[in-house]
Amino acid sequence: MTLLSTTLPVRPLLRAGLLALAATTFFVPPAGAQDADPVVATVNGAPIRQSDVTAAEEELGANMPPVMGEQRRDYVITFLTDTLLVSQAAEKQQLGDTPEFKRKLEMTRKKLLTQALLEKEAKAGITDEAMRTVYGEATKGMAGQKETHARHILVETEDEAKKIAADLAKGADFAALAKEKSKDPGASEGGDLGYFTKDQMVPEFAEVAFKLEPGKISDPVKTQFGWHIIKVEDRRDKPVPEFDKVKDQIEQYLIRKNQSELITKLRSEAKIEKVAQATPPAGGAGGTGTPGVVPAPSGAPAPVPTPNPSAGAAPPVPTPSAGGVAPPVPTPGSGAAPAPTPSTAAPPTRAK
Repeated sequence: MTLLSTTLPVRPLLRAGLLALAATTFFVPPAGAQDADPVVATVNGAPIRQSDVTAAEEELGANMPPVMGEQRRDYVITFLTDTLLVSQAAEKQQLGDTPEFKRKLEMTRKKLLTQALLEKEAKAGITDEAMRTVYGEATKGMAGQKETHARHILVETEDEAKKIAADLAKGADFAALAKEKSKDPGASEGGDLGYFTKDQMVPEFAEVAFKLEPGKISDPVKTQFGWHIIKVEDRRDKPVPEFDKVKDQIEQYLIRKNQSELITKLRSEAKIEKVAQATPPAGGAGGTGTPGVVPAPSGAPAPVPTPNPSAGAAPPVPTPSAGGVAPPVPTPGSGAAPAPTPSTAAPPTRAK
C-alpha cells in the first residue's frame, strides 16, 4: 500500500440529482423556518428561497463563471428562475406523468440515496488512532530504502550515445547536452529525474544508476526506450514523510476504503441474479429464446457505484459580456457509468 495510491473526493457532486429534481420542485421549509429562509424570487407565484440559491451555487461549483458578489448571486437566481419556468411549462404538458420521466426520476432518487449512504459511511471510524495505524504500516517499510538523484540523456542509437559520452569525457556540461540532445520530456530540465527508488525505474536503468557513485557518468545504457547516458548527482536514505504532511492523504485513503468495504458487505449479503438475454437464431431471424438466470460473477469485483461528478451534463458556462453574465440554460443530463472499484495498488512505475 502507498499513501499516494488512493484518492476520493470527500463529497462528490450531486449535480445530476439536484438539477433533475429542480425541474419538479423546490424545497418548501416548515412555516416557522420560512423567516430564516427568505424568498428571493417568485415564478408565476412559486417561490425560490435563499436555501435554493445556496444549494444551486454549491452544485454548480466550477461551472460558475468567474464573477463575485451580486453578479454571482444574480447568475444563480436567474438559473433557478429559468429552471422553474421551464419546469412549469413541462408540467402543463404533463411531461412529468410519462413512464420515461418517472423512470428517470426514480433513477435519480436511487443515485441520491446511494450518495447519501456513501457520505454517511465515508468517515465512519476515521479517528486519529486509525490514521496513525495506517501511517505506521505505510512507513515501516521505508526504513533503509535508498533513493538516487540522477540526470540522463536519452537518444535513439548507440552511436549517438557514444558520441555524447565522448563529449562529456572532454568536459562538456551534462545539463546543457541534455537540453540539446535528449529526446526525453525532461530534457528542458537538463535531464533531471529528481530522487527515485530502484523499483521506480526499468531494471536496466536502475541497476546502473544505483551502482554509480555520486558525480560519476555511465557508459551508454540500453533500455526499451533507447540509449541513456546517466549521471548520478546524489544518494540518500528515503525520507519518511511527517504524519501531518500526509494526514489528508491518509484520510482520503480511509474514506475510500470504508466505502469499498460497505459495497463489498452489501454485495455479500444480497442475492444478485442477472437475467441472460435471449440469443437469436443464426442468420439474424427474430427468435424468442428462453432467458435464463445467471448468478452474479464471483471473480473480479464489479464497479462500486460511487457517485460520479460527470453523471449529468453540467450547465454551460456563459461568456461574460459588457451587459453582465448571461445565465446558463438548464439542460438535461445523461447518466454516467459507475466509477471503478477503488484500488490500493501502488502508482505506476516510472519508465525512463
